[in-house]
Amino acid sequence: MSAAQDNLILAAQVGRVLTLTLNRPQALNALNTALLLELAQQLATAEQNDSIGAVVITGSQKAFAAGADVKEMAQMNAVDLHRDPRVQAWADIARFSKPIIAAVNGFCLGGGCELAMCADYIIAGHNASFGQPEVKLGIMPGAGGTQRLMRLVGPAKAKQMALTGATLSAKQALQAGLVAEVCPAEATLDKAQAQAQQIASYAPIAVAAIKDCCNKALDVELNQGLQYERRSYCVVSSSEDRNEGIDAFLNKRKPTYQNR
Repeated sequence: MSAAQDNLILAAQVGRVLTLTLNRPQALNALNTALLLELAQQLATAEQNDSIGAVVITGSQKAFAAGADVKEMAQMNAVDLHRDPRVQAWADIARFSKPIIAAVNGFCLGGGCELAMCADYIIAGHNASFGQPEVKLGIMPGAGGTQRLMRLVGPAKAKQMALTGATLSAKQALQAGLVAEVCPAEATLDKAQAQAQQIASYAPIAVAAIKDCCNKALDVELNQGLQYERRSYCVVSSSEDRNEGIDAFLNKRKPTYQNR
């Protein structure tokens, strides 16, 4: 096990899983510019590290992230917003090619909800709450809170949440399709890390292609998606890891993948 720590992100790697913990407890992990830039940098480093196969992003028992940093936002004028470095940070986070699981307890609101939706899926503790309450401050979501929410929960629920600022409990979020699984709060991180270890044990080429194709399905119509999937299938099927996986299955042994 290796670990590194700075003010805003706690990073720890166990096996092939990197866990990144948001660390602004005094602000309920509100996402200020420095934290988002650090998170994007941590993921950029993980992207190039072959020993990392999956990432878990989490916060505290009280808050995954309660939103953007309102005090910081209040100091920004129109010029600042156009030059906002957070825009690139959000894009870099969303572009990360390896699987991300968000382990969410407590408040997951505004920018926190937008960050969780950047993950491939969310595992929520029973105490989690989700929402886009920006409208209550006279503003609106600006980092995917309308676009990703529409794709995850559908137009009616997304518009209700964004227009009223209403929050969903973990159970309601599961029913709406926002989260993949709900568990006891104390088990959330362990469950996310266990699933991340499982994913990271598989052939990296296949895992990356599956994530890529699932994401592509959100942007194209069905026939284009099927063609894209088929091309990706052929690429994966030409890999050495594909041969290793099949041989291991036929010979009842554990495969050893080389990312080739």
